[in-house]
Amino acid sequence: MATIAQPKATDLDTLCINTIRTLSIDAIQRANSGHPGTPMAMAPVAYTLWQRFLRFDPADPIWPNRDRFVLSAGHASMLLYSLLHLTKSQAVDPEYETLGEPSVSLEDIESFRQLGSKAAGHPEYNLTSGVETTTGPLGQGIATTVGMAIAGKWLGAHFGSELFDFDVYAICGDGDLMEGVSGEAGSIAGHQRLDNLCWIYDNNHISIDGRTELAYSDDVAARFIGYGWNVTRVGDANDLELLTRAFEVFKQEEGRPTLIVVDSHIGYGSPHKQDTAEVHGEPLGEEEVRETKRAYDWPEDAEFLVPDGVYEHFADGIGARGRKLRGEWERRVADGDPELAAQIDQMQRRELPDGWDAEIPSFDADPGGIATRKASNEVLNAIAPRVPWLLSGSADLTGSAASGLTFDEAGTFSPEDRSGRILHYGIREHESAAISSGLALCKLRPVWSTYLIFSDYARPAIRLSALMELPVIHWFSHDSIGLGEDGPTHQPVEQLASLRAMPGLNVLRPCDGNEVAEAWRVIMQQKHQPAALVLTRQNVPVLDRSRYASAEGLRRGGYVLADSDGDPELILIATGSEVSLAVDAYEELRSDGVRARVVSLPSWYLFDLQPAEYRESVLPEAVQARVAVEQASTLGWDRYVGPHGQIVGMHTFGASAPLKEVQRKFGFTPERVAKAARELLA
Repeated sequence: MATIAQPKATDLDTLCINTIRTLSIDAIQRANSGHPGTPMAMAPVAYTLWQRFLRFDPADPIWPNRDRFVLSAGHASMLLYSLLHLTKSQAVDPEYETLGEPSVSLEDIESFRQLGSKAAGHPEYNLTSGVETTTGPLGQGIATTVGMAIAGKWLGAHFGSELFDFDVYAICGDGDLMEGVSGEAGSIAGHQRLDNLCWIYDNNHISIDGRTELAYSDDVAARFIGYGWNVTRVGDANDLELLTRAFEVFKQEEGRPTLIVVDSHIGYGSPHKQDTAEVHGEPLGEEEVRETKRAYDWPEDAEFLVPDGVYEHFADGIGARGRKLRGEWERRVADGDPELAAQIDQMQRRELPDGWDAEIPSFDADPGGIATRKASNEVLNAIAPRVPWLLSGSADLTGSAASGLTFDEAGTFSPEDRSGRILHYGIREHESAAISSGLALCKLRPVWSTYLIFSDYARPAIRLSALMELPVIHWFSHDSIGLGEDGPTHQPVEQLASLRAMPGLNVLRPCDGNEVAEAWRVIMQQKHQPAALVLTRQNVPVLDRSRYASAEGLRRGGYVLADSDGDPELILIATGSEVSLAVDAYEELRSDGVRARVVSLPSWYLFDLQPAEYRESVLPEAVQARVAVEQASTLGWDRYVGPHGQIVGMHTFGASAPLKEVQRKFGFTPERVAKAARELLA
């Protein structure tokens, strides 16, 4: 067997750093796709952090008190994949058990960005063990780390700092800090004095279009000092001792998050492409790869080379440290309070305590009714005391959206009280949703709220909660033109259709208090699906369930609420506040001898998951006369009304006027619905 050429460097630190660089270069070159510049520049930074500081056990990458490392600059994914491979991090299955195989194999790296590889184009949380959050959309990773840091503080207060005291690190770049969410994230992290949070800013002055001075001249250090952060600087990304000192400064800091500004050269070592925009997002090219390897004193024709001693060096460093710390932590848990140990286990497996739903209220029939936001608040406050790790926050609308925790023990999370379960996010919708993902990634159950119209501001983070299959509860009140006088700027029209279009997001729009209660029973048992709970500002009738079907039908997404004697000739379909409108129209039609049926369809997501036989029993194909009613865009309703049905919905934006006037103007009355039905039957 031929001897494999080895690099000239004998210093193990340099050898490991250049292994990270060359694995990244080779993977990107073979894929003919990727971003080599940042892994080449930041390999020494990531190496120093992982090998000398990070509390992470590659043998158990989901150990609860591990430090979190997030590559917010997700385009540099090969930097992370190289580290996961070289540390021999283990894969974990959906049942949270280690599989005895690598999280990222050398074969995965060799097939970087190819179908089936664990080394996807950007880091994906539910694909690759050791990836703490899905990143790629810039700013999203650092925003999510604020939620992780809050979770660390809350867990330490609830379980004791001897069980939870982890730190959160993120590598970010100019693109992350240009995105507006970085301002939201930096501001609230400074306000909350999250001294367990460290962002490492790759200051290389290059973006895709060229030098950042084309569009960006922020004084980043001054900006973060203004947010209340500790800011330190490393003038050379290759200086391991200066990097070590900077991380030690972070570890010693109390009362402030830390930003480490690291001056780097994108594409470091590339003779012709270092410090250029070209090296950001393009392979080096075969000749430049060879010349770069020569600059690293690396065998220029070797591909995917891991030199002798590299695996062992990582095992002796991060591997040994992580194994020791995890073992000590597990002994502390075993020797501690059994009730807290049981809570930690339930939390980690996303399970619920026995009796979590024992106090969920039911609502008596009431024509005057109750706003579904207020009914939801009653249900939330019946559940939360029985699920200690459920936290609720709002983007400055705690009272208006009615998402507050009202029981005495709830408390407000703050630098003075890390055990508080009420979170105040300020007017930062994007960050509210991103923080919620960070909390969920640390296995808490987060609720956050705003008005439905402002879901637009949070959409990127809502999307990632669905992509990562996180059980975040997105609470949206003021759900339609029914909010009246605030007018079209505040009246959502297209948002429901937009959210329903998002794969994996369970959008629920309950019609009354009892559907709200059932919605919570569904939501709390979802382990891998986020929910968008869409609620009214105005009162809606609580339906008489002795006359109409049980609200338990919500569990199947849609159900027959009121039916005809004999086979129906007409079906009225509605969601939310329009269900009572459909019921009124049904009663009018029924008195005229029309065989009508009312279907409440609060969750298209759940309904579409039902067997075809059940869906046919609710919406029989033979009944072509169908009217859908919803105070929102008609987009998507054709799938339920069919080619011959009618949709009473919104085709324009709303208007500013009292509720009843707005509803009359746009046709949301029993008479209009009944008229549409008669037209179909005629």
